[in-house]
Amino acid sequence: MTVNFQYVGVDVSETLSQFTKEKLEKIFNRYEFLISAEVHFKQDEKDHDLGKICNIELSLPGPRIFATSNERNFEVSVRETISDLERQLKKRKEIYKTH
Repeated sequence: MTVNFQYVGVDVSETLSQFTKEKLEKIFNRYEFLISAEVHFKQDEKDHDLGKICNIELSLPGPRIFATSNERNFEVSVRETISDLERQLKKRKEIYKTH
């Protein structure tokens, strides 16, 4: 499992990286066809209520899967993004079963 982190306009956080890696590990264990993940953390200065953006792109056979979410803090944003990815992965796994 390869996970690359990028912090855009945000201080690098080892705790946040570890939290995200643990959440992604569960997905990587469930879906063996995953190759790697690109994680981007951004801060939206214009949005004071939310503004903590997490983008995750998963590499796998076929088209890549991408999800993003904008929440009050990065932990919630990571959970929302991973939940969106899991929904997409379930659909993709159904396609693999039919072939």
